Amino acid sequence: MIAQNQWFSRRKYGGWGLTPKTWQGWAYILCAVGVLLIVQLFLPDTPKMQAISTGIWVFLLLIDIIPVMITLKKDEREIHVEAISERNAAWFMSIVLVTGIVYEIVRADLLSKQIEWNYFMIVALFWWALVKSISNYILDRE
Repeated sequence: MIAQNQWFSRRKYGGWGLTPKTWQGWAYILCAVGVLLIVQLFLPDTPKMQAISTGIWVFLLLIDIIPVMITLKKDEREIHVEAISERNAAWFMSIVLVTGIVYEIVRADLLSKQIEWNYFMIVALFWWALVKSISNYILDRE
């Protein structure tokens, strides 16, 4: 394991993950990007080889960085703010998915054709509701 907790802080804005907070964190990110560029430039130029090498690189990077992300210390306020942010993002995504499904139904009705169900959106909504229900059930029992 190369990455260290003290090199990174929790990313507060713009998504999930880590933000480098020391020069070692920035060096880690630059080296990771540099290795990817070197692998892409010097491997055979076939799409299959590039996909395999990129997949291996991502896998190795995740093995190294996920323990840092999991063990990064957060205070109580950061945990609360992150929970609210995640909740708001989940609700927004569910509204977008429902809107997309309703749009497909209305569009098919207006064009008098059979509905082409987007199963990805339906499955995403189903699993969102299931995970939310299970989480609420377990947390209510604690």
